[in-house]
Amino acid sequence: MNQLLDQKKPGGPTPFTAKQGQYLAFIWAYSQINGRAPAEADFQRYFKVTPPSVHQMLKTLEKIGLIQKQPGVARSIQLLVPPQDLPILGIEQPVIISETSH
Repeated sequence: MNQLLDQKKPGGPTPFTAKQGQYLAFIWAYSQINGRAPAEADFQRYFKVTPPSVHQMLKTLEKIGLIQKQPGVARSIQLLVPPQDLPILGIEQPVIISETSH
């Protein structure tokens, strides 16, 4: 069957990239801590990216149906992904190569 359609079934996995997942996890965590959605400047500070990068990512997340925003309303981001489907925020697994002595 069509894998993309299968992934969009209710209760199935939500398709998003690792980077998109980090933005979604940030929205959830920020909202839980601060009681409101983050502003674009909050994303810029956290991810250390430029304003256009943040704006484009939020447009993409909205376009593919992972968030919803009200035009012209600050901090109006609504997460449309269940929290249990989100990755852990900011956890990156470094590749550790151990040297063994011969």
